[in-house]
Amino acid sequence: MTVISPSQPSAASPPTDVLPAGSVGIVSPEFIAFDEPLALAGGQVLNGYTLAVETYGELNTQRSNAVLICHALNASHHVAGIDADQPDSIGWWDNMVGPGKAVDTDRFFVIGVNNLGSCFGSTGPLSINPDTGSPWGASFPLLTVEDWVHAQARLADYFGIAKFAAVMGGSLGGMQALSWAITCPERVGDCIVVASTARLSAQNIAFNEVARRAIITDPDFRGGNYYEYGVVPTHGLSVARMVGHITYQSDEVMAEKFGRTQRAPGPDGAFHYNYDVEFEVESYLRYQGEKFSRYFDANTYLLLTRALDYFDPARDCGGDLAQALRDVQARFLVVSFTTDWRFAPEHSHELVRALLKNKREVTYAEINASHGHDAFLLGDRRYHAVVQGYYDQIAARLSLPARAHTTGVLA
Repeated sequence: MTVISPSQPSAASPPTDVLPAGSVGIVSPEFIAFDEPLALAGGQVLNGYTLAVETYGELNTQRSNAVLICHALNASHHVAGIDADQPDSIGWWDNMVGPGKAVDTDRFFVIGVNNLGSCFGSTGPLSINPDTGSPWGASFPLLTVEDWVHAQARLADYFGIAKFAAVMGGSLGGMQALSWAITCPERVGDCIVVASTARLSAQNIAFNEVARRAIITDPDFRGGNYYEYGVVPTHGLSVARMVGHITYQSDEVMAEKFGRTQRAPGPDGAFHYNYDVEFEVESYLRYQGEKFSRYFDANTYLLLTRALDYFDPARDCGGDLAQALRDVQARFLVVSFTTDWRFAPEHSHELVRALLKNKREVTYAEINASHGHDAFLLGDRRYHAVVQGYYDQIAARLSLPARAHTTGVLA
């Protein structure tokens, strides 16, 4: 096992005295290399791999206060704080994680990890295949959510963590948190599943397939070996992101932001109907798609959406989710949002019923929020109060210190 030390903050990093209240501050990742082969669910073996990791807070002497944060499709290990090398890059769950926040880093040691197969520092399609000396590209092995859990279990071993106080995630990250509770039941105290599901619906798989086809049919995709040609399938990636972004938003939010507003007419005062941008919502979606195509890897997108599709812990139990959850030991917090039509509350209801059938301890919150699936990333006060209150219960069970700051929503 090899650890590459984090880089020092760059000269462009903001001074610590101007950081926002509740920030974990300026952060840098570690890149931890594991040399032991990892057998994958698909039958292939990775002879070694690297995970990109950020940590916040301090691990206590009992090593009992660790929280693992699992990320969604296009996120990374950069959960909180300000990236030392990119001062404009604030962690994707910065409103949730920090001193005095819902996940209080004064009391918990929080680990953000980039999934195997992703494109933000962990081993994935962009990485060099040691057998060929070239990027893995489309030949990178297929992965499952369970593979991520097995890879990250070694990360827990690296930190000397026998059992996480909590494993938490939203969307794809929520699936991973659930998989942790199933795959390594003795290593999870509490499992926090937000805006997620135990298995994708046919409609969700269909959305993923449309996005994948957009990428695969882009002429620059070149069978997934576009690295060799110095090109990127930007058009396909842009469309994939546009499709996804529509499903993350509620109709209410889209109507409020854009309605049917059209862009300004031409110099002659007339609208010129063609296939260019006419409505403001079109402009917004194109912007989101083009931005995404500049930082995300196409092969990674294909790989991660397939992992989403495959996830179904009840598959080997005749579709009986309660049977699949029979060995879980964790307590659960399950959160859904009323306007999330991608992972509607009914998905969470199914999970809660299956857990109760196994007599597991479950807290369920259904938040009336207008932002659709993206609500799990936002700072709704009721949502954060639920999470903060739940972590206060975890802290009490573990006899962790009382809150030292007052930035949390229950302060």
